[in-house]
Amino acid sequence: MDNTTKRLYFIDAMRAWAILMMLQGHFVDGLLGMEYRDNTDVVFNIWRYFRGITAPVFFTVSGFIFTYLLIKVPQKGISNPRVKKGVKRGLQLIIIGYLLRMNLFGLFVGEIYEGFYLVDVLHCIGLSILGIIGLYLLTQKSKKYIFPAALFGITIVLFLFEPLYSKWSFSFLPDALANFFSKANGSVFTIFPWFGYATFGAFLSILFYRFKTFKYLYPAAIFLSLAIGSGLIFFSSDVFLAISRFTGLQLFADIFFNNYLFIRLGDVFLVFAVFMLLKQFMNNKTILKIGASTLSIYIVHFIILYGSFTGLGLYGFLHHTLAPAIVIPGAIVFMTGCTYLALQYENHKASIKLKLRDVLQNIWAVIEPWLIFGLKLVRDTTLKLLRLFGLVKN
Repeated sequence: MDNTTKRLYFIDAMRAWAILMMLQGHFVDGLLGMEYRDNTDVVFNIWRYFRGITAPVFFTVSGFIFTYLLIKVPQKGISNPRVKKGVKRGLQLIIIGYLLRMNLFGLFVGEIYEGFYLVDVLHCIGLSILGIIGLYLLTQKSKKYIFPAALFGITIVLFLFEPLYSKWSFSFLPDALANFFSKANGSVFTIFPWFGYATFGAFLSILFYRFKTFKYLYPAAIFLSLAIGSGLIFFSSDVFLAISRFTGLQLFADIFFNNYLFIRLGDVFLVFAVFMLLKQFMNNKTILKIGASTLSIYIVHFIILYGSFTGLGLYGFLHHTLAPAIVIPGAIVFMTGCTYLALQYENHKASIKLKLRDVLQNIWAVIEPWLIFGLKLVRDTTLKLLRLFGLVKN
């Protein structure tokens, strides 16, 4: 097993951890009663802090994995097969993100609910993949350092100026587009600043790939991750306050008062360090299978918890009503159940798709003659009406 394989294994293990933390986080946050959310309780605060780590880790790892595979192949530029696969994957994630928010009962009455247009994690990851591909193609003819420099620069700019653009409502855009940039209408995630975590993951993947043959790669990476992560968590806020006092710029004071982006980036570094330290234990087949099946797991959890397509989910029936004694074992059962169903789907994906195709073909065979008949009827009726009013000649 070479270094490259190991590296992807430890990253897949991180992704598996992140998706499981996302599942329990959504379950507990959605169903735990408000009276049990005690900000003075140590256990609750630890859970809340770790819940906040999940999304930054997931975005960073997504950018890391995609970019590592992108730069790994010998073909460059538009001829790189990972470009086509990435575009397809990015668009797929955006479409699935919208489909999960679709309510079939609303469609039956000719209505699309406002929740359909809200942006979630899948939309942002899909758009992030497309953005990384765009940067990759734009910098291909430049020097090698331009692509990683652009990725790193975008992260810094998005994180530094978040206090400014987070206040913009983007009301000049249609709501469906504004939801990608603003939470004003209820979007859970927005492309900015979360694209910054994906680009930073992409930046890290280039460093890992460039130094893949370095004998002390992991010891050096672990040390730097611990040092940089600790620095961002414990000292970045004070640094921004000092810069604000020195320059008189309110922007850095605003960052100091809400420095969640850089602190969470520090958390990401520490998570990287932990998983690199334990990398020899990260080749378990089940863990790697979970890491490779995060999309299926996410879809299953969204349907069960939020009631995709039907509106009938646990969130609708048990929203903020359960006690910790029920929520904690319930979260374990929820994580286990969603993961099991998703892995079963992955194991039988080919046969399921084949059966689904047969079902759709049978449905189309029934609908097609009626559709042709209906279109012909509409056409003939329209022509008769136009002739009746003398708008067309016989």
